[in-house]
Amino acid sequence: MRKITNEELGRPTPEEFARMERMPLTVVLDNVRSAQNVGAFFRTGDAFAVERICLCGITPAPPAREIHKTALGAELTVAWCRERSAAECVRRLSGEGCCVLAVEQVEGAVRLDAFRAEPGRRYALVFGNEVEGVAQEVVDLCDGAVEIPQAGTKHSLNVSVSAGVVLWDFFCRIGPKR
Repeated sequence: MRKITNEELGRPTPEEFARMERMPLTVVLDNVRSAQNVGAFFRTGDAFAVERICLCGITPAPPAREIHKTALGAELTVAWCRERSAAECVRRLSGEGCCVLAVEQVEGAVRLDAFRAEPGRRYALVFGNEVEGVAQEVVDLCDGAVEIPQAGTKHSLNVSVSAGVVLWDFFCRIGPKR
């Protein structure tokens, strides 16, 4: 086997990427405190062509060295907005017709492998603080929740790792086809 070079991967330029179809999905970060986690969200959001990332509450925003270090420039290719609170953001997205789901372990959460995204529907996924998760006030505003099935003793993943798992699943189901 030979490793494929970056040139052979056929990646779009930032200008081409800006014109590409997006997955009908917005990512909401509810008080995510680590700039490195935020950078990982940008990089993953770029990989799976999310519509945008909403940075809420204390979540760091670009430009920031620690975000750039992890995002590798994806903070320049993924649309983002700053929101005062995740609750306000969720209310706005719901009003725009998005189905808003918390990515959280809550009563009634649907296992990610059992969730069926509806084609043609727009979604917003809310990811929470590294310690507290998605705030209860925000969970109460969501249309539902999805949970990543886990078998280990910790029953938690780093928030940016969770993003990779959940966004990949949604990308497989509703992502743009290249």
